[in-house]
Amino acid sequence: MLIDSYDRVVDYIRVSVTERCNFRCTYCMPEKPFSWVPKENLLSFEELFEFMKVAIDEGVKKIRITGGEPLLREDLDKFIKMIYDYEPSIDLAMTTNAFLLKGSAQRLKDAGLKRLNVSIDSLKPEVAQQIAQKDVLANVLAGVNEALAVGLKVKVNMVPMKGVNDAEILDVLEYCKERDMSVRFIEYMENAHAVVDIKGMKSPELLALIGARYDYSDEGFDGHSPSHYYKTSEGYKFGIIEPYEDDFCKTCNRIRLTAEGNLIPCLYFDEAISISKSIKAGDIKGAAAVLKEVVKNKPEKNRWSEDDGEVSARAFYETGG
Repeated sequence: MLIDSYDRVVDYIRVSVTERCNFRCTYCMPEKPFSWVPKENLLSFEELFEFMKVAIDEGVKKIRITGGEPLLREDLDKFIKMIYDYEPSIDLAMTTNAFLLKGSAQRLKDAGLKRLNVSIDSLKPEVAQQIAQKDVLANVLAGVNEALAVGLKVKVNMVPMKGVNDAEILDVLEYCKERDMSVRFIEYMENAHAVVDIKGMKSPELLALIGARYDYSDEGFDGHSPSHYYKTSEGYKFGIIEPYEDDFCKTCNRIRLTAEGNLIPCLYFDEAISISKSIKAGDIKGAAAVLKEVVKNKPEKNRWSEDDGEVSARAFYETGG
């Protein structure tokens, strides 16, 4: 079992298989050129799997595949199947923009994937194109439909931004409600890579808007999820992720691995220790030692505070958000 210095059990790892993305979302990586890390710098799926075995043997119970956009990496389903075949009880999930999902949902399900988180920031083609800087909505919605059809569970994430998509909050909630998908509204996470004039919406603003149409009750937090959940009088649950609040970190049980092998204790920390050398050398004990060291050094809280105005320099497209 992996336990950090604040007595939190760490049993969840997010694995970025690529930093590449086919979107250029304004709140993430709008100015990044369409380039990629040289293939030789990335851990192969076989090498990533060797570390997944170490993590599982040390007590990890949940693995989420992220990017960039993970579906840009070929044969992703084979990597998922490696993990599933090693430990079928692992909670295997993936975060995706769903643009390439329609053609791959069945393969992912057959490989052992259980759940998806999909970003839908707008249901209007022109607004979705403004945010992603690409005409994406038709493919995204087709991908979601395909995922549901093959039996994958789907959660939707939306980043509400004033003057951009704030008029669609209830529309996105209704879209998800009609399809029995949970929606989570994510307060905009300030970072050095985003467009500078984005104005996000805070939890009280979101709740006031939703409360104008729905009666709801406060359900609190669900396990280790960073999402604060609410339930409408009709029984539909929606969540709000509030990264500025202390509760965002209170029960954090996760660490992150980049495609190049950097193990990171916190989304908002730049410190990392590489497992690449150990894994490439077949030094399983060395990789396990790095894992334990990173867990030991996991901070109590992120460094992101409205009070001190610090903006994260961490590129979310490297760590999967």
